Order: sequence, then structure tokens, then C-alpha cells
Amino acid sequence: MKLRIVIIAALGLALGLYLLMYVGLGAVFSAAVAVGWSGFAILCLYALGLSLSLEPLGTFCCPTVPGGTAGFRSGADGSGFGRGSAAVSQLGGLVLGARAAILQGVSSSLALASTIVDVTTEMLAQIAYIALGVLIFSARAPRTSFELSLMTVFVIGLVLAAVAGGLFLALQRYGQGVTRRLAARLFAGAAAATATVAAGLDAIYRSRVRVGLSLAIHLGGWITSAIGTWIAFRLIGARADLAAVIAIESLVCATRSAAFLIPNALGVQEAAYAVLAPLFGVGAEFGLAVSLLKRARDIAVGVPILLIWQAMEGQRALAGRPSGNH
Repeated sequence: MKLRIVIIAALGLALGLYLLMYVGLGAVFSAAVAVGWSGFAILCLYALGLSLSLEPLGTFCCPTVPGGTAGFRSGADGSGFGRGSAAVSQLGGLVLGARAAILQGVSSSLALASTIVDVTTEMLAQIAYIALGVLIFSARAPRTSFELSLMTVFVIGLVLAAVAGGLFLALQRYGQGVTRRLAARLFAGAAAATATVAAGLDAIYRSRVRVGLSLAIHLGGWITSAIGTWIAFRLIGARADLAAVIAIESLVCATRSAAFLIPNALGVQEAAYAVLAPLFGVGAEFGLAVSLLKRARDIAVGVPILLIWQAMEGQRALAGRPSGNH
């Protein structure tokens, strides 16, 4: 399995390097360097500010328990301390988010249920975000055979994603009996834990207003994140309007989701930017430059968060360890 991941990542990296050479290595890096240290700091601070500003909203609106006192996850592209690590690892963001809830006194089953609901609302918000991008693309892109084929692919993908999202939601709401029976057959003693998680899901979904607010916050997070990308385009000298950048970002997001088997969408993200940016009047070199800047920003913001979290977990482990006599 690890060898397969390494091979897939290497192929993605090779694709990214090919695109850089094809578009022009000098042009891409000239555009990326044009942002300057001050501009890069603005991008990092914007991403960090987006995470920190959405966290209080998530705490209030996340439907973990009545009153939102244990809310811990909301937003897009990383929100709050735990979700900020998603810049490096999306799975890491999910794990840290659930861990943060447990540290706040939420039971593990309720934390898992809340994580499932939050993932669901984020997925549904992402579908709505991609639909917005498809609408802008249909209104703004040239009517050539290539653009029409691309539009067809995105529409088919959007329909499939909507069906998958609906099935996932229906499974949580109406398929819990099947899930409990399956867990009881496959894992001895898992039925009780599954029933507890199912009860947590029922309690959360009864708060429809908070679930709706969670979905709205996620959608707002996706759009606000696109504004950060628009700032990046402006800083490197590309004159792209906000609607065009929202379309580019949402369709890049769709492409990344489709390429979930490729670690961090290596090469795929770059290919999406190189193809989509010119359709909105932006040079491919600017699209690739923004992709590289976003990866550098994610590392600059995400790695310190992961290191701080590891240090905090280490301190908790040491504090809970009984001291021995030497």
C-alpha cells in the first residue's frame, strides 16, 4: 500500500514538473516571486485569520450539544486550531478536531457523531460551492468544443456528487439499523458503540437550525477562501475578477476531490489551474504560480500548528504519567 502511494505521488509530482517546464519555469517562478515576502505574509495571515475567525462561529453554531458549548469544527480549508492542520493533512484535521472535542469534555461517541455531521455539512456545502462555480463557468467560458466537453464533465461529476451526498445523509438518518446489525456481525462488541454514535447523530440532526448554520458557515468558508486566492492573483499581477476566481477555485476543488487517491492532489491541482485559468483570461503561468504559493502557504501555516499540537499532547502525556522513583 505504501509503495503504491509513493508511486502515485511520484507520478503526480512528475506531472507538476512537466507542467512547470511546459508553461515555462522562468515565467511561473517570476510570477510567484512577484508576491514578495510581505505579500506571502499577507496570504498566510489571511488563511490563519480565516481559521481563527470562523472558529467562534463554529463553536456557537456547530450542533454538537444544545447551546453549541462543544462546537469545535466548522469552515473550509481549515478552521480553528484542529482544522488548521488540514493544510497539511485533511485526515489530520479531522482527527485533531475530534480530539479537541474530547478534550473539551465531549464523549468519544458524541465527538465522532459530531465529526460525521460536520463532514456531511461540509460535503454538501462543497457541492453547492462547485455548483456556483459551474454556473459562473457556463456564463463566462468561451463556447468552444473543449469548454463544452469540460462543462459536461463537471456537470456529470456534480450530479454524481449530489447523489453521493444525498445517500450519505440518508444513511445517517434512516440506515442506522442496518449499520448496527452490520457492525454486530463484523466486530464483536461494536453494536453498543454503534448504537451510541447513532443516538448522537439523532440528537444532532434534531437541531435543524444548527445543522443549517453549520452548512452555511462551511459555504461561507469556501467562498471566503476563494477571496484569499483572488488576493494571491492580484499580488502577483494577474487581473482576475472575483467571480472568475470563485469559478476557478470551485472547479479546482472539484478536481482535487475527484483525485482523492493522489496524495495532496500533487500535479492534479497544478493541471487544473493551468487549464482553468486561461479560460478566464488569466495566463497559465499565473495559475501555476498561485498553486505553488498556496502549497507554500499551507506548509507555512499547517506545519507549525501540527508541531504546537504535538507539543501540547506531549505535555499532557507527561503530566498524566506517574513519576517513578530512581
